[in-house]
Amino acid sequence: MMMAASRPREPALTIDRDFLEDLRKRFGSAAGGEMEDPHFRAVAASVFKDGDSRKWPFADPGTFLDARFIENGLRPEVLEALDVALIGVPMDLGVTNRAGARLGPRAVRAVERIGPYEHVLRVAPMGGLKVADVGDVPMRSRFGLAECHADIEACYRMIAATGVIPLSVGGDHSISGAILKGLAAGQPVGMIHIDAHCDTAGPYEGSKFHHGAPFREAVLAGVLDPKRTIQIGIRGGGEYLWEFSFASGMTVIHAEEVAEMGLKAVIAKALEVVGASPTYLSFDVDSLDPAFAPGTGTPEVGGLQPREALTLLRGFKGINLIGGDVVEIAPQYDNTTNTAQIAAQVLFELLCLAMFSPAVRTKLT
Repeated sequence: MMMAASRPREPALTIDRDFLEDLRKRFGSAAGGEMEDPHFRAVAASVFKDGDSRKWPFADPGTFLDARFIENGLRPEVLEALDVALIGVPMDLGVTNRAGARLGPRAVRAVERIGPYEHVLRVAPMGGLKVADVGDVPMRSRFGLAECHADIEACYRMIAATGVIPLSVGGDHSISGAILKGLAAGQPVGMIHIDAHCDTAGPYEGSKFHHGAPFREAVLAGVLDPKRTIQIGIRGGGEYLWEFSFASGMTVIHAEEVAEMGLKAVIAKALEVVGASPTYLSFDVDSLDPAFAPGTGTPEVGGLQPREALTLLRGFKGINLIGGDVVEIAPQYDNTTNTAQIAAQVLFELLCLAMFSPAVRTKLT
């Protein structure tokens, strides 16, 4: 009978007892909100108001990023007391394909937990800014696209006069043209636009207000400077529709060029294009590949990954952000809720960027 060869005995695993004892002394009895690192301690102090207790993320009615809600908040006296206003624009009368983005604001408000800390930018924006969910833009007719756009424009003209930074959740992308007409009525702004489509097409079927045309209309209205506009992630079968982008001098970076150039080069180009001037940031969730964000009206395969999109957004730290939006969230096409989750994260990144904007009232110390 053959005997099995004996296996060499593995050395016993040990731990540095002194090191372990030091960890026990430092952290063994510390509460969840107690930190040693000065930066983490400051963040924790802004998050934990009552020891290590926090509001349950699944309690009470949902709001954008769990911010406090101000009923009838779209009033000058309310907005003038804020640094950033989170605003819903539930209108999708301008879609060309699948309707449903009117439900986008409600879906993003239902996301239970985003933040409170952004580890790349190293900020907890709710503790550093005066932020509130001020509700939805009131619109007089659920049936009239032109009337809705007029109501949006008037609302954002009022918002612009208060000096608050509005971050909006749509709604289809046609809302962005109306927002720009109100927000930038005083002077044209630059724009970073992340999307699958340039949205600079002409009028179709008797309407120039559809979601494929807002930025042509904004340029022609004199509120958007095309030479200070960059469009990132463009792809799909509609390239022939975007002649205006090239003719007007916009910088267009297609989705495949993002991979070829690399994210650092794309970020550098965007910062070069918008410079230090007032800048609007518009993010369409169809910029992402529909594998990650299927809940949208016009999905285009071959898009950005969420990690790429977040890297781009974080790279725009320091731009003179005067407003931004996340649009085209149509939750009924996504039973995973991933699209709304991503949209909420993008909204959070915009809020973090606001902390570093020269336009914000509250300055970091």
